Amino acid sequence: MSVSQVIEFIGNHYILCGIFIALLFLLAVTEVRRGGRSINSAQLTSLINSEQAVIVDIRPSKDFGTGHITDSHNIPFEKFETRMTELNKYKADKVIIVVDAQGQHSGEVARTLKKAGYQVAKLGAGISGWKNDGLPLVKKKVKA
Repeated sequence: MSVSQVIEFIGNHYILCGIFIALLFLLAVTEVRRGGRSINSAQLTSLINSEQAVIVDIRPSKDFGTGHITDSHNIPFEKFETRMTELNKYKADKVIIVVDAQGQHSGEVARTLKKAGYQVAKLGAGISGWKNDGLPLVKKKVKA
């Protein structure tokens, strides 16, 4: 299909295309609201520096050990429902930032936390975005 055909289709079906765009917009807004706001690496750094956030890394422990954001808490995605109470002490005064590998599971965890009354956000691009921005990761210290 060429560009001219797409333009012709839109011209002939402008109401249908307008409805489609409106529905896509509403879907995007609904997903953002349900999963908490998405933040970038710079916003997360600002929250960390002002001590307003607690980072929860939901990657498997093995991945967490290979490199994570300083002072992150590791609660693997598969165990999150049973271990969520570990975050109760931060409920009143901290924003919980959910971090995963690439942003694929953080929305689900953020929704769970939001329903439970936490202030929550998610790192949009996950650890891969953090690394791509050239920001540091620390490795889990192995006990000798």
